[in-house]
Amino acid sequence: LGAGTGRNAELMARRLSERGRIVGLDIGPEMLAQAQARFRDRPNVAFEKRRIEEPLPYRDEFDKVFISFVLHGFVQEDRLRIIANVHQALKPGGAFLILDYAHFEPEEAFWPVRWAFRHAECPLASDFARRDWEAILAGQGFGDFCSRHYYRGYVRLLRARKGTR
Repeated sequence: LGAGTGRNAELMARRLSERGRIVGLDIGPEMLAQAQARFRDRPNVAFEKRRIEEPLPYRDEFDKVFISFVLHGFVQEDRLRIIANVHQALKPGGAFLILDYAHFEPEEAFWPVRWAFRHAECPLASDFARRDWEAILAGQGFGDFCSRHYYRGYVRLLRARKGTR
């Protein structure tokens, strides 16, 4: 989700079997054009222009859904819609992988992080970092959480598995 230029899809495609497929979603025409050009010879990799906070046509189709530094840029109501879309799109037991800010208080962060949140980052990022995403995802039908933290603990790769509601 938020496929951008397709760089992350390129990394994933290296591990994709012949039977696997990647579907990237983005709204930016320039980004989609770059992503599509990257994969013009790969029929099992496709990119679609879709808003991820609006209803999506996928039902129990995917083993994994990946989103990288996109979710924090939405208001909470839209984040919850995106999570509901992911839950609907994943097969039972499928993994939702979120690479984004970890759970912390931006005003108490290491000074360069604090400065970045005040002056350079999207205004919604602080709200995102303050929220307990495992609890939110659990309330949306996800569980079996696993996290890896990076950059002094300020960035996290969070994996959540789809359960049954």
